[in-house]
Amino acid sequence: MTAPLLRILEDHVSRGTAPGIIGVSGSREGDLEIVAAGDLSVDAIVRIQSMTKPVLAAATLRLVEQGRLGLDDPVERWLPELADRQVLRTPDANLDETHAARNLITVRNLLTNTSGYGMMTAPCPLQEAMVANRTEAGPEPVALGADGWLAALSELPLAFDPGTGWRYHHSFGILGILLSRLVGGPLQDHLREDLFLPLGMRDTGYSVPVDQAHRLPAAYRHGEGGELMEVEPAAGGFSVAPPPFDVSHSELVSTAADYAAFAGMLANGGRHRGEVVLGPAILAQLRSDQVPAAAKTADSFFPGFWDGTGWGCGVAIHTAGEYAGRYGWSGGLGTDFFVDPDGSFQIILTQVQMGSEIMRLFDDAR
Repeated sequence: MTAPLLRILEDHVSRGTAPGIIGVSGSREGDLEIVAAGDLSVDAIVRIQSMTKPVLAAATLRLVEQGRLGLDDPVERWLPELADRQVLRTPDANLDETHAARNLITVRNLLTNTSGYGMMTAPCPLQEAMVANRTEAGPEPVALGADGWLAALSELPLAFDPGTGWRYHHSFGILGILLSRLVGGPLQDHLREDLFLPLGMRDTGYSVPVDQAHRLPAAYRHGEGGELMEVEPAAGGFSVAPPPFDVSHSELVSTAADYAAFAGMLANGGRHRGEVVLGPAILAQLRSDQVPAAAKTADSFFPGFWDGTGWGCGVAIHTAGEYAGRYGWSGGLGTDFFVDPDGSFQIILTQVQMGSEIMRLFDDAR
């Protein structure tokens, strides 16, 4: 598989899709091949952005297995800021058109993006309020520390009653803060001890150590004419340690080899080198569609997202069609991974903001 995948990556580099691309193919049997085209080396440390969500989901589910929290526990036990929620009459209503929430926000709601918080896909008062208080999701690093971000978010009403709708992104920032409070210390330390070290993910964390900063490439976006424009510098910027504030609500950096260890564990039924990382029952929760049909509205995400698609715990799931059973997720700086029912998996890593060119790369590589 390496030669065809490498040719696809090289073709996209020559077309200007990205200055560098890393591709990974592997299987539950332990097969693993990592290739790179352009100016990305195979050991580059990249900003995986929303590919953090599956990792955070796995960490949460391990805590569920350990009996430290339950999927249906109300989150206000750890996050009192989220008690006594108000809910908008409709997602696009004025901010004073609310009613008391009929349901409590649960851990499951956070894992499945059904908490009531999330990205708004069209201009509306709630979106304007998120921009104003710096809680809007976007390609830039988070603007506020974890507690400040949660405090600002808690001032806003929910877009819908918990469990009845779906909106992307913010639930996982909330989840990161919850886990940090649950374990009583920095989330990165818990992730390192409970998940990263057992999987051998030595270069994954919320920032790049200063002595490894040379491995962090620049990040780009495509301009109106298709040209690549730098948006974050190589070997510097927000992603280089130390973080300016608590980033429990933020997103990880990782490498092809590290994320392959994580994806390989999922592909191998939750096991890594003979050790159980996620048991069969809890892994089934992660890769099963958890979103009710009524919540899969056209305005909840980008057009066509729900066509043959569901959402589990931190991952999208193909529920029909040629790729039924495949699950995985992408990151906003042009990263993607999936696991197939046959135990194979694939990872694509760039550092170019998501757009039509990157989507074509993902489609060509599948």
